[in-house]
Amino acid sequence: MIINFNVLLASLVYAVVGIVVFTAGFFVFDLLTPGKLWEEIQVKQNMAVAVFGGAVALGFAIIVAAAVHG
Repeated sequence: MIINFNVLLASLVYAVVGIVVFTAGFFVFDLLTPGKLWEEIQVKQNMAVAVFGGAVALGFAIIVAAAVHG
């Protein structure tokens, strides 16, 4: 099996860019919503906020993947 290092490097760069954009988007979402997201989930055990945060994270992931994929 022949490994093309240019393709491997491009994949790693796209993965890192995708993770950075996803993380930044999630932190912006946390800043725009009232209250502290992690405090609601961990301290107060608010399941509704956890499900909503997971849905938003999944939505961000789909958007970032589509943008990176082209």
